[in-house]
Amino acid sequence: MSKTNCHKEERVCCFREPRIEDGPHIHSLIEHSPPLDLNSLYCYLLLADHFRKTCIVAERDGDILGFISAYVHPLKENTLFVWQVAVDETARKQGIGIRMLEELLRRPALHRVSNLETTVNPSNHSSQSLFESFAKRLGVSCNMSILFSEDLFGGTGHEAEILFRIGPFDKL
Repeated sequence: MSKTNCHKEERVCCFREPRIEDGPHIHSLIEHSPPLDLNSLYCYLLLADHFRKTCIVAERDGDILGFISAYVHPLKENTLFVWQVAVDETARKQGIGIRMLEELLRRPALHRVSNLETTVNPSNHSSQSLFESFAKRLGVSCNMSILFSEDLFGGTGHEAEILFRIGPFDKL
């Protein structure tokens, strides 16, 4: 069983690895967190099982309030790629996103990580703010460039995906 990090003084009780049975709750959280792209329930079950060492759940009183899906980049072993960050509407503006990132990067399984990458749509100002604040908190640079242009999405109306590269940073 994974170690939890509980803080009695905070509204969020625990940060922990996801479990398979969290999959439906994570799927629902993402579904209610626009503008995030909703993936299949199967995808979230796989993330909770195969990628639990690089994903994190924020939980209070048995309710999942936050989730980050991430993985170590297969071509850059010092880089954690954050795929999705979701915080329940009732728990936003409480610093849960930043605390999940910090807790995730403290894990022994991620001891080699010194850079974080993610992509953010241009209209997703809350995610932009989260990652810029996180870089500032770490005292490191946050460089941005286009990773996937709109045209790569085949006229579906999907915005470009802007790559945010944060680091290098020391172990938290």
